[in-house]
Order: sequence, then C-alpha cells, then structure tokens
Amino acid sequence: MSDTAALATPAPPNRAARIFSGIQPSGGLTLGNYLGALKRFVQKQDEGIQTIYCLVDMHAITVWQDPQKLRHATREAAAGFIASGIDPTKSILFNQSQVSAHVELGWIFNCVARMGWMSRMTQFKDKAGKNSENVSLGLFAYPALMAADILAYRATHVPVGEDQKQHLELCRDIAAKFNNDFGVDFFPIVEPIIEGAATRVMSLRDGTSKMSKSDPSDQSRINLTDDADMISKKIRKAKTDTEPLPETLSGLKNRPEARNLVNIYAALADMTPQCVIDLYSGSLFGQFKPALADLAVAKLAPISKEMQRLMKDPAEIDRILEKGAQEANAIARPVVDQVYDIIGMIRG
Repeated sequence: MSDTAALATPAPPNRAARIFSGIQPSGGLTLGNYLGALKRFVQKQDEGIQTIYCLVDMHAITVWQDPQKLRHATREAAAGFIASGIDPTKSILFNQSQVSAHVELGWIFNCVARMGWMSRMTQFKDKAGKNSENVSLGLFAYPALMAADILAYRATHVPVGEDQKQHLELCRDIAAKFNNDFGVDFFPIVEPIIEGAATRVMSLRDGTSKMSKSDPSDQSRINLTDDADMISKKIRKAKTDTEPLPETLSGLKNRPEARNLVNIYAALADMTPQCVIDLYSGSLFGQFKPALADLAVAKLAPISKEMQRLMKDPAEIDRILEKGAQEANAIARPVVDQVYDIIGMIRG
C-alpha cells in the first residue's frame, strides 16, 4: 500500500485522522531508521494531520538495559528526531514511560489478546530463538503494549516497516475484539502506511541482511552520528559486484548489494529506483559510489552535526520530551478513562 493510498482511506466517522509511530531507543539510529522512518515522519507532520511520535523506552527494557545507556540512547533518539526535521511545535514527541496510559491500556489488552495470537508473532520467535523459556514475559507480551501505544491515541494510521506489519495486524485484531466483546465502536481499525524504495535498508556488507545497529561490524551501517568523512568512507567501501548497473531494475534481481545501493540513492534523492537506473545505466560502481557518497553526505552530515549540538544540552532535550508527554497525556488519559468505564471499573 502506498503512503498516498493509505491516507486516502478515510478515518472512521467523527474521528479525525491521527498518525502514531514509535522507535525503540536501544542505542544508535542508523540510515535505515532515517529512510524507513524519520524522513517519512517529517513529511507527515506537514500534511495537516496530527502526528504523534514516541520513543518506546518501555519496549526497550524487554531485554536488560544499562540505565545510564538507556537514558543516553533515549536522548540521542530524541536528538535524531529533531535533527531530522521533527518540529516539537508541530508534532508531539515524547518518551513512552512518561505517559502511564500506555502500560494501563497494555494490561487491559493483555486480557483481550489470546495466547495463540502472541505465539504466532514471528519477531518473538526470531528474538527468542532457542531460549524462549528464558526470555522475559515482556518480550512475549510486548505486541499488546504496542497495540496500546497506538490505540491510547485512537490513531487511525501507523507508518510501519515490513517487519512490523504482523504486529499492526495484531493491533487491528485487538481493537476489533475489544469493540466486539463490549458492544462498542470505540477503537478504530488502524490503517498501515507502507511505501517507498528504502522502507527496508540492507547492510552495506551483506545485501540480504537488514541494516542493524546490532551488527558487530560498524562498516555494515551508516549511523546518524557519523560525520561526513565516515559516511563517505562507508559508502565507498560498501560491498558490491564487478558488473555495471543495468538498463532495467530486473537486471538487479540477483544482485542484492547493487539493488540496496540503488534503493538508498533513490530514497535519499526522492526518486524511484528506475530513475536512478536511467541516470547511471552502464556505470561501474567506481562511478556510482562516489555519486552516492556525495549525496549521502549532503543529506546526512547536517543531521549528524545538529545531533551533536543538541546532545550538548540534555536538559533541553528532557524539557522537550516532558512537554510532549504532557500533550500526549492530554489525549491518552481520557481514552483510558473511557476504557475503564466501558469495561466496568469503579473509579473515584
């Protein structure tokens, strides 16, 4: 589904369109986060739709986190949002743990969701591996908290990558079951926003693996904190093959590293991959990589520089997050209060 198509889906009657998305502050934003999320978030905030962006620190602790590193990672992620163009006066930007509505609604959704639904979540299987008996209960149940993150704001649209589509489907199932269980039309059935060439950015060392901050090789990714020289070096050293770029995209079918670099160029330049091929057909990577490096430096180096500036004043970042949390709570608190009324809770 394209971005435009997703937003063409009308919000339910009497519900304004509202976008929600979150990023886990588990350390180190990458080019994948920028192209797959932050760049798109910035575009959304200027489309006249309310945008709410959350640093989901409660999700981060489903695996153990060093407290000092978690605080640093949360502030750094906030700096990345702002440096990428998220304007706290236009979008709501906050960290999840400052708004208790998330965990309150998360518990209620734990009671709505079924064990079988959670057991089918492929991302849990991937993360738990053979140690599923030893991982935290939070890791197993966190898709219910993710649903609460979204539905606490009765969001109508959520930008998602391919690896999160299953969780959004679960969110839709939880909303539908809640509405059905209590005979209400309270929660919207959320629509995904999926688009673009570089929704899934791959490793610079292996075009079949997703670019990840957890990869042991720093050469596999571009970090948003990398300076201009580092960005250029990583692009120039990226794994490729010896063949020239083809005349059509189909010529990249069995060339994952080449396709990845073409996708990155396309996303950075706001053009289609075929347009990149039209520009560079017949070029060897000795020509294409310097052009991509120059483009990446032009787009990403200013973000890195601004992040460094912002991180010098953590108190200001904390102030921005606190203000965003107050704005988020003003939306989410009445929603959770209504949920308590619907399910029969007595409150003073």
